[in-house]
This record gives sequence, C-alpha cells and structure tokens, in this order.
Amino acid sequence: MARLGSWIESHPEGIYVRPADAWIDPSQPKPKALITHGHSDHARGGHGAVLATKETLAIMEVRCGPQNGQAAAYDECIRVRDVDVSFVPAGHVLGSAQIVLQHRGEKVVVSGDYKRRPDPTCPCFVPVPCDIFITEATFGLPVFRHPETRSEIDRLLHRLHSDPSRCVLVGAYALGKAQRIITELRARGYEQPIYFHGAIERLNQLYQEFGVELGELRHTGGASKQEMAGHVVIAPPSALNDRWSRRLPDPVTAMASGWMRIRQRARQRNVELPLIISDHADWDELTMTIRELEPTEVWITHGREEALKHWCMTHQIKACELNLVGYEDEDD
Repeated sequence: MARLGSWIESHPEGIYVRPADAWIDPSQPKPKALITHGHSDHARGGHGAVLATKETLAIMEVRCGPQNGQAAAYDECIRVRDVDVSFVPAGHVLGSAQIVLQHRGEKVVVSGDYKRRPDPTCPCFVPVPCDIFITEATFGLPVFRHPETRSEIDRLLHRLHSDPSRCVLVGAYALGKAQRIITELRARGYEQPIYFHGAIERLNQLYQEFGVELGELRHTGGASKQEMAGHVVIAPPSALNDRWSRRLPDPVTAMASGWMRIRQRARQRNVELPLIISDHADWDELTMTIRELEPTEVWITHGREEALKHWCMTHQIKACELNLVGYEDEDD
C-alpha cells in the first residue's frame, strides 16, 4: 500500500504535485506554478503558467511583471490534470490562500503562510480538515505568543499623542503589514492623515482597488517636518535608519513584527517602540490549528520545525520536516 501523500514530493526548491505536474510556491521558474500569496519568497516571476487568486496575480503583476495567470476564486474547484485544486483563505495578506489538493480519496492542504486572528485587509483563515496538513512554522516556538493587536495599536497611539512635536515612524513590510497597520489604526478611531514612504504607494493603491479602505494617505515627498509632526508615518523596515528618515520630525522609531518579541532584534534595529504585530500564526495558533484540523500527518515547512514536530509527536500526530530553501525570515 502506498504511503499517505505519495503523490506529493518535497524538493529544496518547492513542493511538486506529481499527478498535476505543478509546483507550489517554487523558488525557481517552473512550467506550472500554484502560488499561495504574493510575498516574494513565495511568488517569483518567470513561470510558464500561474494559478492563484486574482489578488495574488495582481500583486505579482506589480512586483514581477506580466503573468500568464489563471485566477482562482476562493472555494472554486479547478481540475489540474488528475488533481482537484481549490484555494481557501489563509488570513495572511490580501489574496493569500491555502491550496487544497484532492487526489484518489486523499486531501492535502498546503497552508502557505497564515494567521488565525482577524485582519481588516483580508478574509479570515478557513479551517479545512484533511489527511495531510502542510504548515509553516515561522513562529514555531512557545516563546512566540502574540498579544492582542488592538493593545499594540493603542500603545502606538499613546506614544504618538504623548509628544505632538514628533512623529511615529512605523517600519512595516510593504505588502500586507503596512496596509494592515493603517486599517488597524482606522479601526481604533484614528482618522488623521497617515504619511507613507514611496516604496509602498503602489501596493496601497492596489489594496484600495480591491476595496480595502485606507482613509486619507499622504506621500512624505514634499511634506514639511511641521506638517508631519504629530502624525504616523509608514515605511519599509529598510528605511527606518536610512538617510530618508532625516526629513522626518524627530521620529519615534517603531517596528511592527512578530520578531519584536525578541528584545535583541529590536535593539539591533534601534527600535524605540517595538510593536508585536504579526501576519503569521503564533505558537498557540499553530497548535490550535493542528488540533482543529485533526490531520493524520503534519508536514512542517520553513521556520522552527523541530519544536512543532516535537509537539506533534507528543500528541500522537505523525510529523516530518520539509527542508525547503528560499523562504526567508521576512520582516513579517
């Protein structure tokens, strides 16, 4: 009898679905790629054909150029050779999806990156019971337990209002995190204009084109220090200590990331206000998800694989590590 999931192959450059002759999030150009979401460590250019959500395809167009893409709606079943493929929300960023594969009575869910808490910019994670669950483990250690998002946003606002002569400069990943910080601020009643670095302008526009309300946004270019005092400024993490930041009014340097749980990371980046806001599942959400789905096997990808594998084994769940390459500890 063939082992469970024998038709799924793990290679360093990605997951190969043999009966579909397709790759999931491959790190090298392939004839057929199924893409979970638009972050650059999952969505690369150069593929012969791409199957993804319409939002992910639009993000890839912005970041990688024209795509030979086929858009998949959430929950739509698409036959790819001998495999039924569907995309369901992953709750990670705009357009992010888990890829559900069904072949010869077996169901495999490739989660991509995911989180379980609500996010105003994308649909919530949808649990899909399955035989094999392929999960990320970015924050797969018990030390990573993320606080409530609203409490971190309130800390940001408190710091902003405590000294109106300064601005709060928030380092946030350009795709997903930046737009989430903006919408979370709006959800806490912050209606003032929010300034942004030019590197996130096109992605802000894309989110708005897909119906995500961001409120009034202003480019930092051409704005005076006086105009930006008392306001929030959003920029990619790479810009926090760049010459560009000198144009800002004595900025309080903040960064929004799950990695801000580690004080050494905050110190290394000279972050004055660490905000523990992640677009990945924390330890409790990872283990909760596995319990909820009740898979026969768990395959663990990029991150802290060993700890999550150990947890699975102690709960009588068969688990293994997939040694994929090219997935980064992104600024989350």
